[in-house]
Amino acid sequence: MLTPGKNTRATIIPCLRYRNAPVALDWLCANFGFEKQAVYPNPDGTTAHAQLTFGNGMIMLGSASGAESKWGQLSRQPDEISGAETRAHV
Repeated sequence: MLTPGKNTRATIIPCLRYRNAPVALDWLCANFGFEKQAVYPNPDGTTAHAQLTFGNGMIMLGSASGAESKWGQLSRQPDEISGAETRAHV
């Protein structure tokens, strides 16, 4: 098995969507030790995009969009599609 070097960066970065991303950001940092690298809020207080780091890894996240938005037409929450898939792309 390969062991990544200490100065490497993540080569795969998952992106997550939360209904309340600002609260999720704080919770992930407080409970799991993630650090905020970048946070871009929307004018309405939701999160357009955020990047959290943990060691050499990173996750990206943002607020879930409503079905009326362009992004919302491409993305669904698991409970909106019976939990079968986490995302539907068109």
